[in-house]
Amino acid sequence: MPVRLKLRDIAFFERPVRFARPFRFGAITIHATPQLFVGVEIEVEGKGKGKGVAIGASAELLVPKWFDKRPELSPAQTVDGLRRSLAIARDLYLAQTGFDTAFGLHAACIGAQVVACTQQNIPPLAAAYGPAEIDKAILDALLRAADTNFFDGMAGNVAGIDARLSSDLQDSDIAQFLAKRTPLPRVVVRHTVGLDDIVEGEGGVADARENAGARYFKLKLSGDPMADAARLARIGKELDTLGHDYKVTLDANEQYADLAALRALIDRLDRDAALRSISSRLLYVEQPMPRDITRQSPLGSLAARGFIIDEADDSYDAFPAARALGYRGISSKSCKGLYKSVVNATRAAKWSVGGETFFVTGEDLTCQAGLAVQQDLALGALIGVTHAERNGHHYVDGFGEAPAAEAQAFAKAHPDLYADSGQGVRLSIHDGDLLTGSLTATGFATSVHPDWSALRPLEQPKSRQEQLA
Repeated sequence: MPVRLKLRDIAFFERPVRFARPFRFGAITIHATPQLFVGVEIEVEGKGKGKGVAIGASAELLVPKWFDKRPELSPAQTVDGLRRSLAIARDLYLAQTGFDTAFGLHAACIGAQVVACTQQNIPPLAAAYGPAEIDKAILDALLRAADTNFFDGMAGNVAGIDARLSSDLQDSDIAQFLAKRTPLPRVVVRHTVGLDDIVEGEGGVADARENAGARYFKLKLSGDPMADAARLARIGKELDTLGHDYKVTLDANEQYADLAALRALIDRLDRDAALRSISSRLLYVEQPMPRDITRQSPLGSLAARGFIIDEADDSYDAFPAARALGYRGISSKSCKGLYKSVVNATRAAKWSVGGETFFVTGEDLTCQAGLAVQQDLALGALIGVTHAERNGHHYVDGFGEAPAAEAQAFAKAHPDLYADSGQGVRLSIHDGDLLTGSLTATGFATSVHPDWSALRPLEQPKSRQEQLA
């Protein structure tokens, strides 16, 4: 049953995160970037003075050159755009002074957020980042105030999600979808292979010390059909030595210029014997072309291979539009908005009733140990994401710059998700899977909040005028 709340405060913090190895995707290589932390305070309607007040939290990396890939912007400028998205969203959310459902608050602000960000030259995908992070923290606080966990709370639609932002659905479609959810007890890890990652030998894709026993692999593409085909052949040769079957997905991060380039790659996958290992195990191809080109390019016969959108998922209308172009799936990322993930999963389930198959995938870019990975993992387990990209644990050394006591607190509260390797607390992977049992804690998938005293306030974003100076 939906619960109404009123926001009392929103605070932003950050912590530096250094990568243990460079991560190259698309046109950028990341060595370090800040992690955002959001803290909110809410008051729940009808609980009596002081009894309905709760604190909630969320976290996510501030990733450069993903939300906004425009070549004229530096990586730092794209991170600054995310900070401005957060600042705009904070003002809009706090301007809503009455009681409303958590989703009602989101719905009241998201349109104005996109408009305000557009006026500051922030594209829609980056505009959604601010509300997405605030929404997660609000939901955490709401679930704590209601003394329930994420899975039970969402089954009862505690956030009040309805179809006001998705005209192709009815309110009852969403409510029924949520009511029928049985959370997955395990989510299979899909191991990312970045463009600069080692392929052969020690430290390579088949090294169990690196891939943690993964059975699913996500392979990054560069946008050059010849180079990508050659690299995929090398990767397939290595993965064939694993001793067990495996599945793969491909992710181009918008690097394929157009349908002609994409067709050249798919033709190689269909015809080249050296690519048979990859081709026969390929589940789907993710966001091959730039988001703007995607919207103008029906896939036609290429659709038989199975494609999903990710960076092109910048509005509540994106999935229906992609479906019309031949796409079968869409990614779920809590950094793009948890409510949109629920709406899109409802669509996929409804559309698949007719015999066609539509699906939602788990594509992790910004999830690090602690709040971020737990909340995104819980979201995927709720909506039925059976395997999820989890590159965060691979590219960052455990809890990174977090105090040891904070990491230990998470490990103690969630022993099925973390283990102390003797060199710090790290994500614990069980036979290639992550376990979700401890995510049933009261709140949004966490018993623990970060050590707020160990965080610094979020760096103030530059104004549009300062950006141009």
